[in-house]
Amino acid sequence: MNEDERAEVEAKISHRFERPELLDRALTHRSFRARDAAAGDNEQLEFLGDAVLGLLLGEYLVRQFPGWSEGELSKTRARLASASALCEASRRLDLGRFLRLGPGEEKTGGRNKRTLLANAYEALLAALYLDGGLPAARRFVEQWLVQPAFERPAETLAASDYKSALQEWLQARGQRLASYRVVRETGPEHAKRFLVEVDAGNRVLGRSEGASKKEAEQAAAACALERLRQEAETETLIRG
Repeated sequence: MNEDERAEVEAKISHRFERPELLDRALTHRSFRARDAAAGDNEQLEFLGDAVLGLLLGEYLVRQFPGWSEGELSKTRARLASASALCEASRRLDLGRFLRLGPGEEKTGGRNKRTLLANAYEALLAALYLDGGLPAARRFVEQWLVQPAFERPAETLAASDYKSALQEWLQARGQRLASYRVVRETGPEHAKRFLVEVDAGNRVLGRSEGASKKEAEQAAAACALERLRQEAETETLIRG
């Protein structure tokens, strides 16, 4: 990375590296190493970042939700640490633009590949941990991963399957079951994005986008659940 790129990443994550080589390594894919034998890749940092992420997510969830069961905590941590969630965090940071890739990965759209982006997030987390300790790593996780995720109701994150939870909600109230429809597909084959709409009883309940149809359907179901719960709460308040 050149100095301008490094400074841009540091500004995004609000951390100036004492050891800038850690930042360079965190954003270096193994395909780049084949071109530059002296460059270390981010695989070991990714391994460490996975462990640090598990610790920090567990710490956050236990602190914020003392009444949750072990099952709820585990499901939520798994969702927050999923490749999909990490990829979205990387996209918010625009990390794909800063990845150092070999020619092969560059040609096949490596900057947009979900696995590479998720791995880069974990590697960058490890680099922050090694350079600034747990406080720096904690700020990074909470700002770029946890806070955006909890813009939705916390209980939806603890659900094992949003689609199943939505069907159970509708069944319990005698309503028609939900159906899903792909509204739009965008992007090249290696980085497709799907916009999915969910409806029940000729009423659109929610829509969302994802890197796969399954991911988009789950996200749309989560939006629908949130909407239905808000409507139920409003109706309860009106009735007094």
